[in-house]
Parts: sequence; C-alpha cells; structure tokens
Amino acid sequence: MKNEISIGLLGFGTVGSGVAKIIQQHQEDLQHKLGAKVAIRKVLVRDAGKDRISDLDPNVFTTDIEEILNDSSLDIIVEVMGGIEGARAAMEQALKSGKQVVTANKDVMAEYGHDLLKLADAEKCDLFYEASVAGGIPIIRTLEDGLASDRISSMMGIVNGTTNFILTKMKQEKKSYEDALAEATELGFAEADPTADVGGLDAARKMVILSSLAYSTEVKLDDVNIRGMDTIKDGDVEMGESLGYTMKMVGSSTKDEDGIDVSVEPIFLANSHPLASVNNEFNAVYIYGDAVGETMLYGPGAGSLPTATSVVSDIIAACRNLLLGVNGKREHAAQHERVIKPADKSCSKYFHRLLVDDVVGVLSKVSAIYSNHGASIQSIVQNPGTNETEGKAELILKTHEISRQQHLDVLKELEGMASLISHYRIEGEDAA
Repeated sequence: MKNEISIGLLGFGTVGSGVAKIIQQHQEDLQHKLGAKVAIRKVLVRDAGKDRISDLDPNVFTTDIEEILNDSSLDIIVEVMGGIEGARAAMEQALKSGKQVVTANKDVMAEYGHDLLKLADAEKCDLFYEASVAGGIPIIRTLEDGLASDRISSMMGIVNGTTNFILTKMKQEKKSYEDALAEATELGFAEADPTADVGGLDAARKMVILSSLAYSTEVKLDDVNIRGMDTIKDGDVEMGESLGYTMKMVGSSTKDEDGIDVSVEPIFLANSHPLASVNNEFNAVYIYGDAVGETMLYGPGAGSLPTATSVVSDIIAACRNLLLGVNGKREHAAQHERVIKPADKSCSKYFHRLLVDDVVGVLSKVSAIYSNHGASIQSIVQNPGTNETEGKAELILKTHEISRQQHLDVLKELEGMASLISHYRIEGEDAA
C-alpha cells in the first residue's frame, strides 16, 4: 500500500493557496482518514521567485507546466489556475498520462465537461469537480451519491454570490444597482469585469453542470435561456416587495415528459420560498426529488477556504480510490437522450409592467391582446403616470400560468400600443 500520495497543483491564487493551507494544516487528520501522507510536490505559478506566505518548500514552485504534467511520480493533478483552453488541455494531458484530476473550473466543465468525463472513463481515471459549482456547498456529491437513488425533477438555485449580494443591497439598503455593484467589487465579491456574473453566464455554466448531472444527459450552454441583471428597471425591486416577492437572480432547471428546461434570469420569488431568505454572497440550491421531496443546500458560494474545502474533499476521494485501486470505476456516460423543452411547453406565471396611453378603452385593448393568445390575467393594477410620463398610465399585470411562448407572443403584440418597462417570471407561490 502506498504510504504517500503526491499532488501537482496547477495554480496558487485564492483557491490554490487555500488548498495548500488545508492540506498542510490538516495533515494529521488526512493521514488518519487515509492511512497515507498527502504531499504537494509541485506547484505551477507565474513567478517562482515571488515571496509567498506558505508552509510549502520554495523548491516546489515552478513556471513550467510540462514539468508537472510529465512528472510520473505525481498521482493527482489539481487544476485551480482558471481559464478555459489552457486548463482543458492540461486536464486532457493529465488524464491521458493516467493521473487523477481534480478541478474547480466551472467554465471548462460547462464547455468541455462531457468530453473530459468520457476521456476519464476511457483512461480509467477519476475526474472530480465538486468545487466548480457553489464553492463550499457539496452539491455535486449530493447529486451523485446522496440523491443517487432518487429521480430529480427540478432544481432552483442562487449560484452566483455577486448578483445575490447586489440584489440584497438593493432590497435591504435601497441602494442603486451601480452602488451595490461598486460595493461588491470593493469587498471582492465581484470581479473587475463583472459581465459574466451580472449577465448570467457564470450561473448558466453552473446550471449546465448541475442539470447534466441531475438528469444524466448532456445539457449544453446554448440550451440555457439567459437574461441578465440589466433587464431590472428602477422601481422593480420595490414593486416586487409590495406584491410579496423578493427579486432574485435564479438558475432554474426542470425535467418532465416534454424535456429539459434550463434558465438563468432575475425572477420574482414569493417571500415564503426558502430561497427568498438567502442573502448577500451566500448560495443555495433547492432540489425537488420524486422520493425525497424538497431539500435545500445552503452555504458560502465562493472564497478561498470554502472553495478549497470542496477541492480537498475531491482530493480525499481520489486518494481513497487510488489506495483501493478503484480509480475510474464510476461511469459517466449519459443515460438519457438530450431533449430540450420547447417554449410552448415551459409554463410559469408572469409579471408585466407596461406604460400605456391614459385614455378610455386602453384596458380592454390590453386585455384583448392577452385573450388573443390564450393568456389568462390574474390581476391588473393601474398607476397614474409621473411628471416624466404625463398622459401615460402604468399597468401592472400578473398572469395565471402560461407558456413562455404565450408570454413572448403577448409582449410582441403589445409593442404596437404599449411600452414594456419590465417583465419577470413569478415562482415559489406554492412553497411552504
């Protein structure tokens, strides 16, 4: 039996340094759990001579990735350097050389995860990626193991801490979007370029990973309906509050006989829903299973040590398999054909905020448009226009459950007589 497992660490930034810290400080615990020492023998960095606060031997640092990937003495490659193409190529090379791979890279797993998992199966190697979604929350392992006996029918998740922090500040402190984003950036919750976060791409990549795993199929990024936070207009957050809703940037995923439906967008979530109380930079994933019913995982979605904790948990899993000689025994082939639900089968309630001419008969004309498309209106509230919108009236409409196609068709026909201010899905009204 091996008495030491050697690791090559690609990247020593926020997450990589956290991984090294946990392994170094928890060495006694790791040896007790595994019966073998876990040692970081090589670390890829940009500048090997840089002063670092680390317990690692300075000689382990290198700027040459090939020195690590071609080292036959290394058992596990841990990829935490970020990026897409370089990280993908490194993981492919590691797998082809028979090494186990652990990654925190959501971008690579969303774009190339299916191919990498097939390669891992072919090479009889492990590829673990717990930290690619929701930081320190063990959502991947929950879906793979904890709920393996169940059939998942849907998931809703707050899987981006930046957008959740911004919306929390907008609701609780009445900050503008710009001020809330500036605070998120200052505190390190937002990147210098927050486009992927606020535009929904970051959350969409995570929902691709979760949906593929939950439904045992190959969901792709192009399958996700994405709307960013730039669609939120002044007054929307407060208006939602007045109606009993909390604005959240939510990733939703469902699977039924009509196919899979995945989306990321700001929605109005009923205050009674557990996700409505998830605030600041925290993440949560709400899962519906046929057998288990409803369950939710909650915790820090990012950060050095929370994310590193998930990476190290994957390292421990790879070490155990290595010591038992069972690496690569779990097959990752998709069980089901990929079928994406058409827009006329995806149904929700909707909120529509319109600006119309304040004249006699406008309500009946608006109602007729909804009726033309079989879209039933649950309620209408008319507010007078402001000084800036003299001669106009604001209409707030809530629909009964309609399809996304009906929703889009109604909005298109309304273009001729109304200005659309904003629109959102309404979710969670049936939650306890």
